[in-house]
Amino acid sequence: MFLLDSRAIKPGDTFVAVKGEKVDGRDYIDQARANGAVDVIVGQEELWARAKAYRKTLGAKVVGITGSAGKTTTKEFLKTFLNCYGTEGNFNNHLGLPLTILNAPPDGKFLVVELGTNHPGEIAALCDIAEPDVGVICSIGTAHLEFFKTQAGIAEEKGELFARTKDFNAAPQTCNQLDILRKKSRVELVECAGECGLECPIPGEHNRSNMALAYEVARKLGASHEDCAERLKNFRLPGARWRKVQVGDVTFIDDSYNANPDSMKAAIDAFKGDVVVLGDMGELGEESARLHREVLDYAYAKGKQVITVGKQFARAAIERSGAKEVLIKGSHAMNLTSLTERNN
Repeated sequence: MFLLDSRAIKPGDTFVAVKGEKVDGRDYIDQARANGAVDVIVGQEELWARAKAYRKTLGAKVVGITGSAGKTTTKEFLKTFLNCYGTEGNFNNHLGLPLTILNAPPDGKFLVVELGTNHPGEIAALCDIAEPDVGVICSIGTAHLEFFKTQAGIAEEKGELFARTKDFNAAPQTCNQLDILRKKSRVELVECAGECGLECPIPGEHNRSNMALAYEVARKLGASHEDCAERLKNFRLPGARWRKVQVGDVTFIDDSYNANPDSMKAAIDAFKGDVVVLGDMGELGEESARLHREVLDYAYAKGKQVITVGKQFARAAIERSGAKEVLIKGSHAMNLTSLTERNN
């Protein structure tokens, strides 16, 4: 295995020592060797070079998946339908993707990789490593507007996947900015209708759409309907994705892995209960205040009782109430004074 965490190294593993925001992996090379590492990769440049070289030895069809929301769910459905190895969780960035490739079995028939981006140019860089045969874009939404400015800008970035594939691409018929994606695609673009005849194991129209998209791709790659139906029985989502947690008499549906305006609304639609806890959404730039108000209004319009966490939703709730005077009181650790700092 190729691993970033020296503590997880076992005899025969390779330690990847890169400098992060908080720690420098190079400081833990001795620990990794003491734990049994037989090789060490130092720095992102060497990691990418190793991954690119190994990718060229693989006979697997590589499917790249991206999207503003739903890419991990779509990826997990496709891994299930194809019964293959792929990205673990949302390990989809400049470190996660090369590690996924390096850890892929040498004799696999398929490899499903998730590609994430929050800055222009990142999808192209990841495609240079993965060399995808098939591209899947599950949605174009409003995530990371801070860096892409417009939805069309997001589509241009995500669409780089379609510009670099070799066999075919796939997207929902209902995908926003589909015209841009059509222009970016240099091979056949399969536009999926959103139905596949299988019962979705998780609630929500968005999840059914993601499953149908994965099913369409799997079928085009040779999986039978019967195989997909049988493998779906063992489907599980990783991490905090629609995970049920019982606390006393209350059942919490933990879908807190990440959030953007589109996934927020989709989760509210899928949830049949009365109370929702909404936490702030990041990287929305100048549109942040408007989009937080929009999601809050959406929740109330659906008849939900709302508990907000974070200053963006708190400000939206206060503005929505029309209150002229508001008491702020709480422990210092809660940093509630930030509610009055308009520029933060």
